[in-house]
Amino acid sequence: MNTKTHTDIKREGGVEKLLPRFLRPYAALARLDRPIGMWLLLLPGWWAIMLASGGVTRMDGAAWKTFALFGIGAIVMRAAGCVVNDLWDRDLDKKVGRTSARPLASGEVNVRQAIGFLVALLGVGLIILLQMNALTILLGILSLPLIAIYPLMKRFTWWPQLFLGFTFNFGALMGWSAVTGAIEFPAVLLYVGGIFWTLAYDTIYAHQDKEDDALAGIKSTALLFGAESKKYVSVFFAIAYVLIFTASQSLFLVPAALHLAWQLHAWKPDDAASSLRVFKSNRDFGILVLAGMAI
Repeated sequence: MNTKTHTDIKREGGVEKLLPRFLRPYAALARLDRPIGMWLLLLPGWWAIMLASGGVTRMDGAAWKTFALFGIGAIVMRAAGCVVNDLWDRDLDKKVGRTSARPLASGEVNVRQAIGFLVALLGVGLIILLQMNALTILLGILSLPLIAIYPLMKRFTWWPQLFLGFTFNFGALMGWSAVTGAIEFPAVLLYVGGIFWTLAYDTIYAHQDKEDDALAGIKSTALLFGAESKKYVSVFFAIAYVLIFTASQSLFLVPAALHLAWQLHAWKPDDAASSLRVFKSNRDFGILVLAGMAI
C-alpha cells in the first residue's frame, strides 16, 4: 500500500462545500479545489490580448469582452483537460499517493459519468469559441488533439512537460488572433516563451511524484534531469523570460524576472511541499508579466 501522505488535493473545502453533495465529485474532477491550473492555462492568452491591444488603456469594449471570454473558457477547458487526463490515467493514479484520491481513481465517479461531464464541458467551450473570429475558432479546434494526447505522453517520452507546454500556451496564439485576426511574430514569441515557462514550472511540479512515478513507470523531466533539475529549470526560465521580454519590450517586466530568481532560490527539489509551493507561485509570475504588458 502506498503510504505517501503529501497531497495537493483538498476535499470538502472552498468551492466544493458550496455545492450539493452529488456535484462535489465533479468539482473535484474539474480541479475546482486547485485553480492554479486554470491560471496557468489562462495567463498566456491574457498576455496576448493585452499586448495585441497595445496595453490596458487601449483596450476597447471588444477586447474586454474577449478578455472575459478567455477567462470563462480557461475554467471550462482546464476542467475538460483534467477529465481527459483522469480518464487516461485512472489506473496509474491509483499507484501514486498524491493522486489516488481523485474521483475516477477512487471510483467516486465512473467512466460513463466522466464522459458525460466531458461532453457537457466541451459543449460550453464550443459556445464560447464560436464568439471568436474564424482564425481563432480554427486554432481552438487545432488545440483539441493536444488536449487529448497530452496525458499519454508520460507513458512514451521523458518530456511530457514539453507537450504540456505545447497545449497550455495555445492561448497565446488564440488571444493574439482574437484581437488582430492574424498570428504575428510577437504571438509566436509568447507561445514559445510560454512553452519554456511550462517546461520549468511543470518540472518543479513533477518533483512531488518522482519516487512514485519511478515505481509506476511514469516518465517525466524530473526523473530525466534528476539532480541536475535546478540547472535545467534555470535555463528554461531564462529562455522563457528572454522570449516574453522580446515580445513585449517592456521594462516593466523586471519584477517578473526577480520572481523567477526567487523561485530558483526558494525551490528545494527533494522537498515535495517546497516543489508545490514554488510551482503555485508561477501564477504570480504570470500576473507580474500581465501587469508589465498592461503598462
